[in-house]
Amino acid sequence: TNLTELELKKKICIVQSRCGKLLETYPERPTAVITWEEISGLDENYTPIRTYQVCQVMEPNQNNWLRTSWIEKGDAQRIFVELKFTLRDCNSLPGVVGTCKETFNLYYQETDSEVGRNIRENQYVKIDTIAADESFTQGDLGERKMKLNTEVRIIGPLSRRGFYLAFQDVGACIALVSVKVYYKKCWSIIENLATFPDTVTGSEFSSLVEVEGTCVSDAEEEADNSPKMHCSAEGEWLVPIGKCICKAGFHQKACGRGFYKSSSQDLQCSRCPAHSYNDREGSWRCDCEDGYYRAHSDPPSVACTRPPSAPQNLVYNINQTTVSLEWSPPADTGGRNDVTYRIMCRRCSWEPEECVACGGNVGYSPQQAGLVDTYVSVVDLLAHANYTFEVEAVNGVSDLSRTQRLFAAVSIATSQATPSQVSEVIKERVQQRSIQLSWQEPEQPNGVITEYEIKYYEKDQKDRIYSTVKSRSTSATVNNLKPSTAYVFQIRAFTTAGYGTYGPRLEVTTKEEASATIVSSEQNPVIIIAVVAVAGTIILVFMVFVKFPGTKTYIDPETYEDPNRAVHQFAKELDASCIKIERVIGAGEFGEVCSGRMKLPGKRDMSVAIKTLKVGYSEKQRRDFLCEASIMGQFDHPNVVHLEGVVTRGKPVMIVIEYMENCSLDAFLRKHDGQFTVIQLVGMLRGIAAGMRYLSDMGYVHRDLAARNVLVNSNLVCKVSDFGLSRVIDDDPEAVYTTTGGKIPVRWTAMEAIQYRKFTSASDVWSYGIVMWEVMSYGERPYWDMSNQDVIKAIEEGYRLPAPMDCPPGLHQLMLDCWQKDRADRPKFDQIVGILDKMIRNPNTLKTPVGTCTRPISPLLDQSTPDFTTFRSVGEWLEAIKMERYRDNFTAAGYSSLDSVARMSIEDVMSLGISLVGHQKKIMSSIQTMRAQMLHLHGTGIQV
Repeated sequence: TNLTELELKKKICIVQSRCGKLLETYPERPTAVITWEEISGLDENYTPIRTYQVCQVMEPNQNNWLRTSWIEKGDAQRIFVELKFTLRDCNSLPGVVGTCKETFNLYYQETDSEVGRNIRENQYVKIDTIAADESFTQGDLGERKMKLNTEVRIIGPLSRRGFYLAFQDVGACIALVSVKVYYKKCWSIIENLATFPDTVTGSEFSSLVEVEGTCVSDAEEEADNSPKMHCSAEGEWLVPIGKCICKAGFHQKACGRGFYKSSSQDLQCSRCPAHSYNDREGSWRCDCEDGYYRAHSDPPSVACTRPPSAPQNLVYNINQTTVSLEWSPPADTGGRNDVTYRIMCRRCSWEPEECVACGGNVGYSPQQAGLVDTYVSVVDLLAHANYTFEVEAVNGVSDLSRTQRLFAAVSIATSQATPSQVSEVIKERVQQRSIQLSWQEPEQPNGVITEYEIKYYEKDQKDRIYSTVKSRSTSATVNNLKPSTAYVFQIRAFTTAGYGTYGPRLEVTTKEEASATIVSSEQNPVIIIAVVAVAGTIILVFMVFVKFPGTKTYIDPETYEDPNRAVHQFAKELDASCIKIERVIGAGEFGEVCSGRMKLPGKRDMSVAIKTLKVGYSEKQRRDFLCEASIMGQFDHPNVVHLEGVVTRGKPVMIVIEYMENCSLDAFLRKHDGQFTVIQLVGMLRGIAAGMRYLSDMGYVHRDLAARNVLVNSNLVCKVSDFGLSRVIDDDPEAVYTTTGGKIPVRWTAMEAIQYRKFTSASDVWSYGIVMWEVMSYGERPYWDMSNQDVIKAIEEGYRLPAPMDCPPGLHQLMLDCWQKDRADRPKFDQIVGILDKMIRNPNTLKTPVGTCTRPISPLLDQSTPDFTTFRSVGEWLEAIKMERYRDNFTAAGYSSLDSVARMSIEDVMSLGISLVGHQKKIMSSIQTMRAQMLHLHGTGIQV
């Protein structure tokens, strides 16, 4: 495409370029067929555009290249590349399983001048694998209507005069719409009487370019303090050092009108600040204009300001006799940044204009005046009363102003109040293990009291751990206490308006335990047997009636006759007016996935992700769509995506969940390849395992656990999501869910689930092992380019994925444990969490396998050549792993035998000119396995 010069915002410079075509990738091959075509089309706004397109998805092993003309970089060292493109979803192209891709690769090559077209692929350096945030599925390329994706990548540092950009297609259906190439610089500026010229930013993201300034006319450098500034990577001037001063004879006379000089140390007169003036010479300060003020603490150099305008959008939420107020900052802060807020409360009679101050009985949280945040709670109001609240914004000059106060006001009527405190509590009887209490009804019950709640805890525990007892009368006995222990009791009453506040604390100490006569088993064995029997009965009763009622169990929405009842039982219904859709971020099975904001009454707005149901849905589609909400609504765990609610009574029908800033884990890892420590990656894996442990404990099978179905928030917390394939299992831990159809993600699924459609938590553990491999390989595709049938065949033969590059042995052993053929031999999720916790606490354990199983498993090499020791030459080995393109590289470097290849390191591989990270990993993976096979043969006495 033609790249025209753009008028971008400040600090951006554009390099012009024209896309060309790379005719050959290897000199020894015949000229390749050019499959990128220049075609006209329409963008998402139906504007005509010219694109380069390729869609060779029916044939495997695609390697189609498109190259720009030579781009001269000038002074730039760090180049930005903005790509706009569209990509088609492979699922919408029938018959292309295993050949279609959904990514393309971006490369660059540095040169000092233009070069010919006969260029080797390995002369290019890979920038990144580019994936689409949004792919299209309907229609075909003939419609010429596309939704654009925009991606920006950075190249640098660059050292030669120019460079080429190249785009490699490996089997995707893609249209490249535009490429913008630019760099950043700091624009010239005058600071501290010194001029600093235009400066190109540095080569690194964190680098600062130091620039020396030149003094302006009639100024000179201050002694030993020459002026300097630093140009940041974002094109901002930072860190001024030194300055210039006026030469002798300049600015020595009195300041003229409109100027001032507040100190004898000032080197020159200053112009009056904004909204101030003076009409005389020799002034040390300027006076404020009418309506503007300067606070007593403001220096003369500060502009005159005025009080702020009234707060905006005052809203309230009332709960019996508590009112929560929330507002937005004023539109005009008066030119100051010290704005705070104060609340005025007045109680009004039913007659108009008869209001009095609320007085000291009303409480404010956090406080009544000096509020920095834009919210407050007002408590202890009277029931069934009218109140008016005024919220005023104030700043440092509000008290100096003589103008009328500006505030936001709201009138509110309170409803029934909760009961007042239970103030008098009496200890009636104190025993070794029980205490009987009685009390009087509150002075102000404010309704019919239906029950009382007694809160108690050990004095030494403070109220960190406490228990409660309910009573319908004004007395209660608290049992199961410890002898000789001090307890603290508090009581509160309950009416239809809710619970009142707890009353004063009452401290009571139980009696000492009486001495018991020790009876030996020889003297009276019957007593011993009776005591043991009673103890066993108590333990059994405790287990049945205490433990099990607290265990939360998942309920399958499919068991409901009316699916709508399941939705409204487990998911909160939201008002559609509270949801604001801002932009589309993806496409789901039932409609679009969007990001937006949710603002509930009386609460702050929050970022959310929104799944929408497409227009024209059937009742079955609506039921299937909302089924996921019925599932998610039952979960509450920090490593499981949280459901905020659903919209079923408006259009469109929506599922609203928490917003995860970094999207899916696989795309996030590919974007940040190699940027995390091993411990950070283990921390991510620990979070996923904790979420799966929670789901497993609830009796729940996910069935589609993969890195693409794990979301990452801004704090790198990983959360399990996407419950479309999940199903419930029975109470029996060995029970399975059998499905009669549907899609199965083969690369992530255990053998028994593929062969017999039987899913358990153990099959989720197998999938978790694949997720571990994805994380440690930074989002690489499991089993690479193997077909699903080849994957199934290899696994049946006992082969498993090898350890990714730089993966500690301990983690790979845990992966192999998850891939045991017999599901009974696989670890449970609570065991996995324990192992990962140990690795995080003691990173040395990462170097030693600490899995739960000891059964050896052969790592998977390649689907067609599982045993590398059978090859007779380096060429055969490279051909087997489909890396024969590098045969000349190995030969030229002197690697003529497999024995010499087995001793190679990653540095040796890179020295051959193999720059593609994926190819480096694949070669090193096979070398590691080759080395292990050779050691095994040596150990058994077989000569290699």
